[in-house]
Amino acid sequence: MLFYLKKISLFVMLLCAAMQTYGAEERQEVSQALQLYIHGTANTQPQKVAEAFYENADLLLTKVKQPVWRVSAKEYVSWYSKAKVGTKTGRQGNILNIDVEGDIATAKVEIFNTAKEQYFIDFLLLRKIEGQWKIISKTASQLPNKKSNHKILFIVSNAHFHGDSTLPTGVSYSEIVNAYDTFVQAGYTIDFVSPEGGAIPLSYINTSDTLAKQYLYDADFMYAIKNTLPPEKITASDYKAVHYVGGGNAMYGVAQNPMIQKISMEIYEKHNGIISSVCHGTAGIAFLKNTNGEYLVSGKNISGYPDEYENPNKAYFKQFPFKITETIERHGGTLKYSERNQEHVEVDGRIVTGQNYLSSSKVAQEMIKIIESQAVN
Repeated sequence: MLFYLKKISLFVMLLCAAMQTYGAEERQEVSQALQLYIHGTANTQPQKVAEAFYENADLLLTKVKQPVWRVSAKEYVSWYSKAKVGTKTGRQGNILNIDVEGDIATAKVEIFNTAKEQYFIDFLLLRKIEGQWKIISKTASQLPNKKSNHKILFIVSNAHFHGDSTLPTGVSYSEIVNAYDTFVQAGYTIDFVSPEGGAIPLSYINTSDTLAKQYLYDADFMYAIKNTLPPEKITASDYKAVHYVGGGNAMYGVAQNPMIQKISMEIYEKHNGIISSVCHGTAGIAFLKNTNGEYLVSGKNISGYPDEYENPNKAYFKQFPFKITETIERHGGTLKYSERNQEHVEVDGRIVTGQNYLSSSKVAQEMIKIIESQAVN
């Protein structure tokens, strides 16, 4: 009996895994259809726009004195046939949410044009027709413009356990939301990348905290951290900065990931961007090297969670592949920090680092100062 129960359990686990994989693949295909729409309208590519929409799709838009303005897909595509293909329209877009049920899907997309001070929220209905996801209906609402052109890339780990143990770990939820909210309030767009892409484990969720609770029940935010991007989907030139988020799992899979290292250093060196981290996220920058082979932290003042505050007798610490303070100092940097549970931020050129979750918002504020000063200059 036990043998058969184990076989049934294994079958259920495999079935669940297969269903999750299938769901992820369908969302990816829906995302590709939406990207055709977003990029096609941003770069005057009517062929891409046409490919995104079902030929008989309806767009229910609005204009002055006409609360519902019905536009055919053919007419909508024609709007992007009046200028030279490839002409930038100033539009930018981000997918905020996708929900798939069988052969239908709904999507929420933000579209903005900072030059024209326009901001729209699109709701789209899609259907899988002859094996292809197509937008069959769209409606949009214009809202007060709240976006800048600036994007920040949050780097997080997928690790669920400390090393090879069964000790659970995760990304510090408070470190995410404290920085995330600061950027969002400034009009910035945040993307998440992880070594494997997809969902990440979360730690330290305090629902008594107003901000933490706000984002816990924010469907768009939770969709983003459930569907983090894999490194191969990232274009470094899109971002003003990277931000390595802490939590115990930041010690695993991120610091020496060659693709993430490449993204970070390309943003920093080729695009004059910022590298930032907080708490154990500082592990992520410890091994970064400039093109001349020198460690990024060499000669720099860095903050993060110090070795001194770890408990060397605990099982979790024995799983760490390296120590943060020791590694930073071995690579020529100086790790600076304050008393426990105190905010501490170091700004050294375009490297901005913080000691703990209490420093997350301040790290974001310092990054915004640098980015805004670059924009002025």
